[in-house]
Amino acid sequence: MIDSFPAFLEAIRTHLPGDQILTNPEDLLCYGFDATAGLKGEAAAVLLPRTTEAIQSVVRAAAQYRVPLVTRGSGSGLSGGTVPSEGAAVLNLVRMNRILEVDTANLTLFAEAGVLTQEIEQAAEQHGLFYPPDPSSMKISTIGGNIANNSGGLRGLKYGVTRNYVMGMEVVMADGEIIWLGNKCVKDVAGYSLKDLFIGSEGTLGVITRALLRLVPRPIARKTLVATFDNIEAAAQTVTDIIGARIIPCTLEFLDQATIECVEAHAHIGLPVTARAMLLMESDGPVAVVDDEAERMGAIAREHHAIEVRVAKDAEEGVRLATARRSAFSALARKRPTTILEDATVPRSALAEMVRRVETIAAKHNLAIANFGHMGDGNLHPTILTDERDAGEMKRVEAAMKEIFEVTIELGGTITGEHGVGLAKKPYLQSQFRDGSYALLKAVKRTMDPLHILNPGKIFDL
Repeated sequence: MIDSFPAFLEAIRTHLPGDQILTNPEDLLCYGFDATAGLKGEAAAVLLPRTTEAIQSVVRAAAQYRVPLVTRGSGSGLSGGTVPSEGAAVLNLVRMNRILEVDTANLTLFAEAGVLTQEIEQAAEQHGLFYPPDPSSMKISTIGGNIANNSGGLRGLKYGVTRNYVMGMEVVMADGEIIWLGNKCVKDVAGYSLKDLFIGSEGTLGVITRALLRLVPRPIARKTLVATFDNIEAAAQTVTDIIGARIIPCTLEFLDQATIECVEAHAHIGLPVTARAMLLMESDGPVAVVDDEAERMGAIAREHHAIEVRVAKDAEEGVRLATARRSAFSALARKRPTTILEDATVPRSALAEMVRRVETIAAKHNLAIANFGHMGDGNLHPTILTDERDAGEMKRVEAAMKEIFEVTIELGGTITGEHGVGLAKKPYLQSQFRDGSYALLKAVKRTMDPLHILNPGKIFDL
């Protein structure tokens, strides 16, 4: 494979200008890792195509010379999904960054894979429309990366994840064939739902180049509340009872004390650092519905002895509170040299138990584990604050992570709610996929990428 790499580069030069091929070792350094702590590789080259046809040529040449390809956006992933394997060329789509159409009649947006998620939301807003998926990395993450990892976000409880907004996509297959899946029809049940196979496939089945996205009418009103508690169980039970009361807020987020302290030190917005837990709650929709939901959520929090229920005085304060929550990861990263952010997800009824078990695991292994996340949909982010240079501590980290995922599966959960499997979660996937389902995953990969050139080694080993 390595011996054939010069021939591969020579073959693609007729399709990619010189500035779209990087081979200088200094230029390649930042493409050897993503936002996942402790996982690094080395790219053999970085390719920066601007068109689907250029990607087609690259993929065909990769198949001919057996060169592995790792598709990448901004590198904001948290599972090691874009860490290059040995001898791999990184196919970076950030220069395919055009919004091609906003169709207000059909409520759709058509964009290239390298468009930033926030730019999608802003383009929709200019037409009075709304693109709901909002990963915390939305300012820098690309829509192609969101689709490849089926990203979630703070609004996932009410609006769902990326999968719920993909109506169609253009994909370059492992043999270089360009296919189109989906359309603008609200209802379409013709054949298998093939586009769903690529959503969340982490670049292992094809290269997503363009996407047709569903938009929705923009909510008229929004109200934000913060409730603080002196114990985590009360916060978890508040979440359970809000859902039990048939209230589906736009956002229902949880922060433990360690996270509150770090976010407040970072954002300075007046969060109560002595509280053991905090819920960020947002309702959106018609004014009357928003007012009613906010009042009822506040009442439920008080029933569970909330220390304080604070209502944002205006939209600007609401945005500040939500932005502070989005900064939780970066705020925690200031505490220790290495920050390992996980995304164990359990049924909502098991939230309180999951939080307790994480605390027990942290104490058992003498580790600092902060906890925050999308508690409304059961998606928690146990965040281990450590130092990857300390070999002894990292052994305890690995043992703690293994236990966290064992508990997650025991409680009927999933090892990843939104980050993907990549390299980081690969050791735990088989324990979740039992019977013939794990073998089926591999069978799909072998069928669609028989030469095993697309992001090899991710999700599982063949």
